[in-house]
Amino acid sequence: MHLPEGVRRNLKSIAMPTAMVVGALLCRPVTAVEEWSGRMITPALIFLMLFVTFCRVKPREMRLSWLHVWLLLFQTAASAAVYFALLPFDTTIAQGAMICILTPVAMAAVVIAGMLGANVVTVATYSLLCNMTVALAAPAILTFTGTGVCSFAQILSRIAPLLIMPFVVAQFCRLLTPRIARWFGSHGQISFYLWLAALTVTIGRTTAFIIDLHDVSRSVELWLALAALVICLVQFKVGRTLGKRFGDPAAGGQSLGQKNTVLAVWMAQSFLDPISSIAPTAYIVWQNFVNSYQIYKKDRETTKNQI
Repeated sequence: MHLPEGVRRNLKSIAMPTAMVVGALLCRPVTAVEEWSGRMITPALIFLMLFVTFCRVKPREMRLSWLHVWLLLFQTAASAAVYFALLPFDTTIAQGAMICILTPVAMAAVVIAGMLGANVVTVATYSLLCNMTVALAAPAILTFTGTGVCSFAQILSRIAPLLIMPFVVAQFCRLLTPRIARWFGSHGQISFYLWLAALTVTIGRTTAFIIDLHDVSRSVELWLALAALVICLVQFKVGRTLGKRFGDPAAGGQSLGQKNTVLAVWMAQSFLDPISSIAPTAYIVWQNFVNSYQIYKKDRETTKNQI
C-alpha cells in the first residue's frame, strides 16, 4: 500500500525533528544499546548510508571546481579568525567556536544534498577533499590551540573507515555487480531512513552527555550553544551564497554547513578543553533543524510546481 505523495512528503519533512525528539526522550536506552554494541551502531549506519549514495557516483565525473576551493578557503580562514577574535574573551568558547568551523563536512551531507536537488557528485567530491585536507591541517591547529598533541594518524583513523571505505566498496559493486549497484542507486531514499536511525542514536548520546555534565558554568554552556547556532546559520548561508555563484546553492550550503559533529566532539574532548565540546554537541541540533526546514521548503516548492 503506497501513501499519497503529499502525505509522504509531509512525513519526510517532520521525520528529522521526530527522530531528534525520540533520541532525546530515549537517551538512556539508546546510549546503553550503543555502548553495548561497542559504539558500532552509528558507524555501521553511516557506512551503509554512504554505500547506497556512492553507488550513484562515478569517479570519472568527480572534478575539482572553484566552488570547492572557495569553500575550503572560507573554512580555513574563518576557523582561525573566529578563534583569535574570541580568545581574549574566553579560551573555551574560542575553542568551541573554532572546532565548529574547522570540522570537515559530514558524511551524511551527500544524502541530504541529494534530497535538496544538489549535484551529488559535487558534494561527494568536496566530502573527500575536505576530510583529507582537515586530516592534514587539524593536527597542527589542534596542537597549537589545544592542550595535547594531535597526529595525522589519529585524525585519519577516524575519517578513513567511514569515508573512503564506503566509496571503495561502492565502486567495486558498480564494477563487479552493476545491476545491484543500479538498484541501490535508484533507491536512494534508503539512505534517508538509515540517516534517521543514525540521527536518533546521535541525539540520544548527545542528550545523555549534556545531562551528565557537572561543575560547568551555565553561562559558558549557553555561550557555547549560542556560538554554535550563529556559526551554523552563517555557514549554511555563506555556503549557499557561494554555491549559487556556481549554479548549485544546495551543494554549497550542505558542503559548508553540515558538519561531521561526531568527529568534532571527539576532537574537542581529546585535544581541547573538554567543555568546548558543548559547541559541536549543540551544532548537531542546530544543523538538523536547518536540514528539516530545507527539506520542508524543498518539498513545498516541488508540490507548488506540480500544481
